[in-house]
Amino acid sequence: MTRISDRTVLFADLRGSTSLFETLGNAEATSVVTHCVNALGAPVSSHAGKVVKTLGDGLMAVFEDPPNAIQSAMLMHDVLDGIASRGQERGASAGLRALRLQVAVARGEVVEMAGDCYGDAVNVAARLLDHASDNETLVTAEVLQDLPLDLQARFRSLDKLVLRGRVEPVHVHVMGGRRQSTDQAVTLFGDVSTVNEPDGLRLMWDDLQRVYANEQMPVVLGRSPQASFCVDDSRVSRSHARVDWHGGSFQLTDLSYNGTYVRFNDGEIVSLRRGSCTLHGSGAIGLGGSPTDPASACVSFEVLRFADTQPQQVGIDFR
Repeated sequence: MTRISDRTVLFADLRGSTSLFETLGNAEATSVVTHCVNALGAPVSSHAGKVVKTLGDGLMAVFEDPPNAIQSAMLMHDVLDGIASRGQERGASAGLRALRLQVAVARGEVVEMAGDCYGDAVNVAARLLDHASDNETLVTAEVLQDLPLDLQARFRSLDKLVLRGRVEPVHVHVMGGRRQSTDQAVTLFGDVSTVNEPDGLRLMWDDLQRVYANEQMPVVLGRSPQASFCVDDSRVSRSHARVDWHGGSFQLTDLSYNGTYVRFNDGEIVSLRRGSCTLHGSGAIGLGGSPTDPASACVSFEVLRFADTQPQQVGIDFR
C-alpha cells in the first residue's frame, strides 16, 4: 500500500566506528555497533516515531510531528553519552569512547511504500547529515517553525547550505549545547584559555579579505556563490568548512569530502576529516589539500582582539 503524507524524517549516524573494528576485531566491533544502533532506536519508539531501517552504523526514522523528532534526537545523544560513560567505567576501548553521533532532521511530503519512505524530505535529511559535525543535530527551517518556543531557542541559524545533488540551498539550523564544555576550548595542542576572548576573525584568499565579529558566526567557506566566504577553486567543495563561535572561541569544522587542513603559526598542521579544531593565533586553512601544497586553495586566518587591533568594518569585502 502506498501512502503520501507530511512527515518529519530523521537520519542518525555513528562516526568513529572504524576504530572499533581496528581495535576489537570484526565480530566484537559488529556486536558493539549493532548494540549502539539498536539503543538509538529506543528514543524513536518512545517519542511516537518509527524506525524505517537501519543503515550499518546509523538509522532512518519518521515522525508525525517535529517536536517528537527533536526530543528523540536529544535523547539519542544522551543514550550514546551513557553508553560511552559506562564503557569507560568498565575499561572499554578508546574506540567506544570516541563514538560520536550526527543527526539530521527534515520535514515535508513523504511517500511510504513497501516499508520504506521516499521523497524530497528524505533526500534533504540524508544529504544534510553530510554537513553535521560531531555530536550535532541539524534541522531545516520547516522543522524549526513547528517547534515550541523553548525548543526553538536551542537552535541557531547556519544560514543556507547547498546540499549535494540539490539546486536550491536549504536554510539550516544547528542545535546548541552538544559541543565541548564552555569553560575552556580544547585544541590538538592543549588547552586554550578563554579568559581573554577573541572578538573577530580575519580571512584572506587572493585579493579577498574579510573580518568577521563573533556575532556574525557561523561563516561557511566554500566554492558556492552562497557561501559566506567564497573560494572559487575546483578542489573546494560547495560548502567546504564552517567557522562557529562556541565557548568563547572560533571553531573550524570540516564539511567536505577532500578534507580541511590547518597550519598554525608554530608550523603544526592539523588534518580535519569531518572533525573540528579551535582556531587561535594565525595561520592557514587548506581547503581540499595541505597548506604546504602550492596547488591547494589556502585561506589565511588571524584571530583578532579588538582591544589590540582596530579592524575595518566587519563583514566588508576588501577587493
